[in-house]
Amino acid sequence: MKRLLTTMAAALLLGSAGYAQKTISVKSPDGQIRMTVRVDRKSQPEYDVFYGKTQLVDGGRMGFVFDSGEFGRGLRTGRIERRSGVERYDLITGKSSHVEEPYTEAVIPLLEEAAPHRRINVVIRAFNDGAAFRYVFPEQEGWNSYVMHDELTSFDLAGNPKALTMYLASYTTSHEGFYTQTDYEHLDEGKLMEMPTLFTYPDGTVMSITEAAIRDYAGLYLSKEQGSLRGKLSPLPGQQREKVRASLPHRSPWRVMMIGPEVGRLIASNLLTNLNDPCAVADTTWIRPGKTTFTWWNGCVTPDTTFLAGNNFPTNKYYIDFAARSGLDFHSIYGYAEQPWYYDPNMNFEFPSSEADIMQPLRTLDMPYICKYAAEQGVGIHLWVNWKPLYEQLDDALARFEEWGVKGMMVDFMDRDDQEMIRIQEEILAKSAAHKIFVQFHGSSKPSGLNRTYPNEFTREGTRNYECYKWSLDMGADLDIAIPFTRLLAGATDYHLGGFRAVPKEKLQIRYSNPWVTNTRCHMLGMYVVLESYLGMVCDTPQAYEGQPGFEFIRKVPTTWDETVVPAASVMEYVCVARRKGADWWVGAINNSTPREVTLTADFLGDGAYTAEVYIDTAETADDPNQLEKRTVSLRKGDKLTLPMAGSGGAAIHIYPTR
Repeated sequence: MKRLLTTMAAALLLGSAGYAQKTISVKSPDGQIRMTVRVDRKSQPEYDVFYGKTQLVDGGRMGFVFDSGEFGRGLRTGRIERRSGVERYDLITGKSSHVEEPYTEAVIPLLEEAAPHRRINVVIRAFNDGAAFRYVFPEQEGWNSYVMHDELTSFDLAGNPKALTMYLASYTTSHEGFYTQTDYEHLDEGKLMEMPTLFTYPDGTVMSITEAAIRDYAGLYLSKEQGSLRGKLSPLPGQQREKVRASLPHRSPWRVMMIGPEVGRLIASNLLTNLNDPCAVADTTWIRPGKTTFTWWNGCVTPDTTFLAGNNFPTNKYYIDFAARSGLDFHSIYGYAEQPWYYDPNMNFEFPSSEADIMQPLRTLDMPYICKYAAEQGVGIHLWVNWKPLYEQLDDALARFEEWGVKGMMVDFMDRDDQEMIRIQEEILAKSAAHKIFVQFHGSSKPSGLNRTYPNEFTREGTRNYECYKWSLDMGADLDIAIPFTRLLAGATDYHLGGFRAVPKEKLQIRYSNPWVTNTRCHMLGMYVVLESYLGMVCDTPQAYEGQPGFEFIRKVPTTWDETVVPAASVMEYVCVARRKGADWWVGAINNSTPREVTLTADFLGDGAYTAEVYIDTAETADDPNQLEKRTVSLRKGDKLTLPMAGSGGAAIHIYPTR
């Protein structure tokens, strides 16, 4: 009897504790990743994340501050719904053309016990390469809209992993900067940090924090404050307090933790597109990614001519003809010198006049004729535009562009990711798709996997890229090698590739026309594979390319892929990415400024014999970075290739079934 009473008392105590604190766990299908949420009436909901036995997040918090008061204390859980499924979809623009990835999920209703009795659902989802959660604001009585002052999400890390991040001065930013690598405990207090940010734990486990499906919401940043890694939302323009305004139902982006035993798993991950909505474009047959000229980078240089170079047909014809004979898909038109192609009294790309009119080309440019000529050569026209005059006339401008025969736009100088700008970007994507126009966002924030929903988004900037060679001496391979482990994890990366005038770093000079670069020719070739981008830029002049070793690789390399793997990678040292298109594999490797050899194991190949065309640095590359050696070798699955890479070097390989 005494034992029975003791057992009953213990049960009552456990029941009481269970009533006070609810614990909900979700495991990835392979059982390696576990996310646990604890809901306690006395404090904010907290969560932990584990990879195997390694704890990654310890007591991350959830909650909000609204105009109607804080949400996060005095909560109980409603009926928890669990399910498992498989994300199964095709991608036009993505790392894989077909994706099938299983997940498990729990929906946790959080209910306020006191007035105003608001309800927010937390959705937790675990894949084999990461965990994510989002907040869903369902329709409910007594609460039909909100103004959010803060999202109280935090990512409190366990232990002291090594961090790789970019500090930012403010929310208004082009997201172009350099990366800092330091221990978590030494991160600067109170500074904004860009996402994705990578964390490497002592046992080699890696986790990258970012977000997916940013729609009608503010972009998120990180900031270390009093030892806690807190989320910071970009405020709406003109003030600092209000971050999001919404009517219910509404939902936040996914807060994403990409997780793996080594960093290559994150580079190859489809996690962000998994967390986005299916394709919203009914007819996608017109969406054909490819490579483009970008003459602004080289200064729109033409050789000795019988015509005056400038905003005219002959100058554009020169590059259209080059694109046609080189197999490039598009020619970009931005203008000439500092004059956009459309009427703008300011003659300034970044700061347009209030009178700027993108429906009024300069009198020297007959856009319908240029588009018609380009189409006859098998080349599409791709127009640069500043976002402000575009958005002011968006519907009419897109209709006019379609009428002219324009295939795409480079939309520039947004430099914000507050809720208003996020809405503007999606509106541009949706309406451009209706007019069969692709979009390249420049001067923009990171992507979030929205290329699944709007596959007409081909690429985004949000990184300090090779355009800076035109005015800066601080560019180089040590910045390039940070990108695959940070910005690239968010998705397509616009990088102004193709500089074929390389010099040793100590000889670099500023040249606004025909700019120099400091990375080797093989590094430049490798970037076309390492970086994910569905609009590969070919930025130098025809004279720089034609007859030059390695240009044949640029001409042939695809911009869309069926499969992606990462055979070798070491954070901030080197990376080797292999991507398959059909039966062919394309491999790109880039190195930091320290010479090294990297051994590649070709275990990603299928059965049978393959031929590999290998572009590698040579002994002369240190003195002349344009030097390379091209070898042809036979390969089978599991064979090893040793790639010698100079400082600031790289390698590029085209592998195809032996014919």
